[in-house]
Amino acid sequence: MIRKCENTDIETIYSIVNDAAEAYNRVIPQDRWKMPYMSKDELQHEIDQGVEFWGCKEHGELIGVMGIQDVQDVTLIRHSYVRTAKQNQGVGGKLLSELRKKTTRPTLVGTWADAVWAIRFYEKHGFRLVTPKEKDRLLKKYWSIPERQIETSVVLADQRWLDLSESN
Repeated sequence: MIRKCENTDIETIYSIVNDAAEAYNRVIPQDRWKMPYMSKDELQHEIDQGVEFWGCKEHGELIGVMGIQDVQDVTLIRHSYVRTAKQNQGVGGKLLSELRKKTTRPTLVGTWADAVWAIRFYEKHGFRLVTPKEKDRLLKKYWSIPERQIETSVVLADQRWLDLSESN
C-alpha cells in the first residue's frame, strides 16, 4: 500500500533513509559520506522546503519512502530509499509509479554518478541521463546542493522533460 507520510512517520523515514543509504558507503566520494547519512534536522529541512514523502507499507510497516517536490516548472523525485531487507522486490518501482501519477510536469531525478544501481533503476522506468553540461545547469537551477555534490552527481529526466528540451 502506498500512502502519504505524516509527521508521525519522521522517525521511520529517518530509519529507512539511513539504512538504505549504507549502500553509498565506499561508493560515493568519501568527502560526501557521513553517518547518519541524513540527520533528523536535514530530513526536517527537506520537508520544510516542500519535499512531500510517500511511503510503501507492508504488513503495517513502512518499508520504503520517496519524496516528490515541485520546484519552479518541474517536479523532482527526491530521497528514494527502500529498507535494505526489502530491496529488489519492486517497492521502489511502485513508489515511483505512484508519484509520477501525481504530476503532469516534466520530472527530474538527481543521484550520485557512482550509484550505478540507482541510475539503472531510473532508466528502467523511462528516465534518461542528461548531458553533463545540462546536468550542471539543472542541479544549480532546481536543487540546493553544494558544488562538490554537483560535480559528483547526475540528473535523469523523464520523457516530458526530454520532449520539452528538444522543442526548445
